[in-house]
Amino acid sequence: MPSAPPGTGHGRQTCHMPQMAHPAPGTSPLVATILEHTNSGTSLEPASTPVPMLMTTSGKWRVMFHGEAFLNELQQSGPRGGDKLFSTSWFMPMAQRDLGPGQLTVRTMLSLEPATVTLRRYPELFQEGETAYGRPIVDGQHPHDLFMELAAFYDLKLSGHTLLSFYGGPVGDPAMGPTAYPHRSSASEDPMAPLGHHLEDSTHIADDVITAGLTYRRVRFEASGFHGREPDEDRWDMDAGRIDSWSTRVTVSPARNWSLQYSHAHLTSPEAIHPGEDVRRMTASVMYNRPLARGNWASMLLWGRNSGLNEHLIGNGYLAESTLHFLNRNNVWGRVENVDRTSDLLSVGAFVAGNAPERFLGRVQAYSAGYDREFSWLPDVSSALGGQVTFYGKPAFLTPVYGAHPLGFLLFLRFRPAAHMH
Repeated sequence: MPSAPPGTGHGRQTCHMPQMAHPAPGTSPLVATILEHTNSGTSLEPASTPVPMLMTTSGKWRVMFHGEAFLNELQQSGPRGGDKLFSTSWFMPMAQRDLGPGQLTVRTMLSLEPATVTLRRYPELFQEGETAYGRPIVDGQHPHDLFMELAAFYDLKLSGHTLLSFYGGPVGDPAMGPTAYPHRSSASEDPMAPLGHHLEDSTHIADDVITAGLTYRRVRFEASGFHGREPDEDRWDMDAGRIDSWSTRVTVSPARNWSLQYSHAHLTSPEAIHPGEDVRRMTASVMYNRPLARGNWASMLLWGRNSGLNEHLIGNGYLAESTLHFLNRNNVWGRVENVDRTSDLLSVGAFVAGNAPERFLGRVQAYSAGYDREFSWLPDVSSALGGQVTFYGKPAFLTPVYGAHPLGFLLFLRFRPAAHMH
């Protein structure tokens, strides 16, 4: 990589990383995008997607920093609604260098949520998945682990159109689903987890991950092995386990503004409250990104499906989300979901035996819309003050439990790096 331009020193850069800004002649756009490794795990967004990042150089290393932090005040109505002040966050330092015939990338991702989300959950109506204090989390979302990723990549260009990639580490994101919700541009201003998280992208934190990928022109094929059990309630440690699950993913990038993926996985005993239940998960997604003169527009359609291999319980989740950044400092966004829920939704406050049957309960809908305004309060940091509202739809038989028209209101203060690289 060339040295930093005069006057930039080791401060913020707003240019591309060299692989994309000055790719070798004949290098395909997809290969150039992969070499940046700016998404979670080995997932991909469209090549035109802006990436908030601080960047510098140290000897032969290119050093980058991604991340964001939200301070949230949440209010929810109805008998099952909750209120909470909490913070969600992730921070991702990364370093790259040329090594031998290829490129080495080392990366870690950390979250302070174990300290800033008290009682091991924050309120979220109709959400379910994982446990807190031995009980299933219902109408709430668990915090992320302190260690979200500790992994390394090695990429070997076989030609300008062909790339062989290897990825692995004690904590990582296997080749499953689209870019996880905390990291994708279409959800960049929404700090709440999708209701379909455990149908779509909950494997974005997995243990003992190994992945191999082959890219040719506009298509990428990947296969992963990993430990299938989701993280336990101790969010401060790493949960090592044998590699007992696998996934495959094909990603197609037909143009710089598009990215499509289909993935399939076998998860061995992913949920602690249903330890005897293996799951087959499938996802498909379409991402579209459109750079604008003074902003950007990122959107995604996503389908996720869990099929229990023992109890034969099938659940589907459908999501559409979009974020429009306009006039340099403004963001509006929306998310619509239609998600299957299980009988776990009615297990509030109860310990659930490992062999307790899980049954289809009904389908719920969530409609979120929000706005924020960015400010330059701190050097090299984009700060934003905003909020969103969420309306819910539900089966009529849940009205005595949730009320007639449950709502959620969220106000937040958000921080992330100010530099955007397209």
